[in-house]
Amino acid sequence: MSFFSFSWQTRAARRVQPNGRRSMWTAYLGLAALLVLAACGSSDGGGGEGEGPTEWPCEVPQGSATPDFLKKTGCTADFQAMASQPLDSSLPGALSGKVVLDLRDNDTIYFQNTNKYQIHYEFAKEHLNSDRSITTISTFNGEYTVPLTQRRFLLGAVTYYEAPKVWALEIAPYDTSTPEMITRLFNAVKKVAFYGSALTFHPTSDNVLAQAKKLSPDIKVKTTEDLFAAIDYQPLNTGEAIGTLKFVRSVDLDSVYVNARDVVVLDAVPNDITPTAALITQDFQTPLSHINVLARNRHTPNMGLRNATTNKTLLALKGKQVRITVGRFDWKIAEVSQAESDAWWQAHMPPIVTVPEPDIGPRDLRDIAKVTEHTDTSPYVTFDAIKAATRAFGAKAANYSVFATDKDVPNKKAFAIPVYYYLQFMDENGFFDRARGFANDPEFTGKDDVRDAKLTQLRNDILVAPFNAEFQSLLKAKLDTDYPGKSMRFRSSTNAEDLDGFPCAGCYDSHTGDPNDGKHNGDQLAAALDAIRKTWATVWSFRTYEERRLHSIDHTKVAMALLVHTNFPAEEANGVAITANIFDTSGNAPGFYVNVQKGGDFEVVHPPAGITSDSFLYQYGFMGMPVIYYTHSNIIEAGQRVLDERQINELGKALDIIHTRFRNAYQPKPTDWYAMDCEFKFDDEANPGSTPTLYIKQARPYPGEQK
Repeated sequence: MSFFSFSWQTRAARRVQPNGRRSMWTAYLGLAALLVLAACGSSDGGGGEGEGPTEWPCEVPQGSATPDFLKKTGCTADFQAMASQPLDSSLPGALSGKVVLDLRDNDTIYFQNTNKYQIHYEFAKEHLNSDRSITTISTFNGEYTVPLTQRRFLLGAVTYYEAPKVWALEIAPYDTSTPEMITRLFNAVKKVAFYGSALTFHPTSDNVLAQAKKLSPDIKVKTTEDLFAAIDYQPLNTGEAIGTLKFVRSVDLDSVYVNARDVVVLDAVPNDITPTAALITQDFQTPLSHINVLARNRHTPNMGLRNATTNKTLLALKGKQVRITVGRFDWKIAEVSQAESDAWWQAHMPPIVTVPEPDIGPRDLRDIAKVTEHTDTSPYVTFDAIKAATRAFGAKAANYSVFATDKDVPNKKAFAIPVYYYLQFMDENGFFDRARGFANDPEFTGKDDVRDAKLTQLRNDILVAPFNAEFQSLLKAKLDTDYPGKSMRFRSSTNAEDLDGFPCAGCYDSHTGDPNDGKHNGDQLAAALDAIRKTWATVWSFRTYEERRLHSIDHTKVAMALLVHTNFPAEEANGVAITANIFDTSGNAPGFYVNVQKGGDFEVVHPPAGITSDSFLYQYGFMGMPVIYYTHSNIIEAGQRVLDERQINELGKALDIIHTRFRNAYQPKPTDWYAMDCEFKFDDEANPGSTPTLYIKQARPYPGEQK
């Protein structure tokens, strides 16, 4: 996939990389947010349609040093010498080289050595600066936005996309070039490059696409969706694993058990799965899908592969011990012996995780702003303060508290129920004694189906168990005083999540208590108690139990607090956003990665098969704040967007603040890549019928790549 960089040094770049590294723009492709272009195709050159390029004599003599630039690209070897591979995992299977068209020198074209000069500014300052007019990166940045009469350069890149065999000219997503300017650059490149006959134009943002639609029919346009159609490999979480290769239908995961020593091939993307050694899904995923978040948390390889269930290489190894390697540009699989498999497993046993001891001191139903000790000025909060609050009120409530007091981070009024009442409920009903007995039951420990059945029975018993009368009185008083008659959301918040080595994203479910649901006859307390039971019961779900079992966690040390606020009955949009560019952990291409879907029927983290959402990179700190779309929601009218420009900006402002508020706690060193994972809604609850406004629901540290 393409890689080419532009010269913006931005507030966002400085925020992500305080050590002053240069900002870079990278062209991202992607349906399903695309980590995608396969490296399995040939690199012999081709146009994807019609006539492919014809090689000319090479400009760089074989065996000679790579020059700083060429004025003509004569052959594949020339292009490969001047181009670079992408820095980030969203760009497998492509090479890209930057080009500069000097408008004041008879439209002289320069194919710069992209490995030596990573941004246009560096090259232009050294080689096109005889008059010393190019002084700073900020003065050079105007080349992307001013009218043609004020520009000295037209800047772009040529990328060869290997899987679809497409040569594409690209400009920055925030470049304001007109169709005439794009045409001028396109024709200049075409004239002096051996691939000219196959050259296409690839618009890198909605703004650039609008201009591309005005180009002459002589210039073929390849959209992101066009390029994606030829992709067959999607590396989502890179790495290596060994295990038994199993083929399983996703609909059978409730009855077919898989484990941490299985490499699992699935026909579709499931909503959930117990720990596995690695995952291969026939359907592509989004980077923020629940399955990929699990893979990142577990540090297990995860990839998408079209036609995986009929892939001859995989089928030949079905049921055998295999080594799978998911790389940034390709994947490999080979048979290994049982001895090799056993040795690998022993060397890669998941680490033992110690859950922080629950703090049973707090017994008040505490307003959320007072849960975690923090301030509204830098450095805002410490990790120790969040950790202390987590022991009593769980990680979700502890993190929510940190942004709850910021007027520029919209959120719902909330309170937290401490872990004390979960522990009281479990003790008084004898559930902990029952759970401790599981460890001494060989049927339970040795058989998946027995373990699943007994955990199901425990959950069912939790759903009808009585509460302590004192707790009921306390909860009723809180609801009557602050939320009379409201439908309330009870959100899981445990001391066993967002831990080192055990993030456990999605381990626990949340539930709504609606007094007017037809079951509770307006009884708010009864509805609330039912929702609390359902939420607490998820501590004992089979998948979550297996997750903890793998890390030798004492299940009775897990304590669930609750984050409580009014429910969103009919939100207009729901989404997940990461406060950094997940495709570029170098920090050179800063941005916010966002998945968002219309309404509340389909969650973006695990949509039904065939449902797509809007996914985009929002370069909030760049001039013009460009939005680079990868996929679009298919439940709204074609050409429409889930969020309008104002809403995207509102979201970006909140994400920027959240990133800053948590940095002191979750970014140990300024050079470490760091991001927060945020859930959000857009709802018109505050002013029905008006444009829906933002609510941040959750912020948690996003797991970085395994070192």
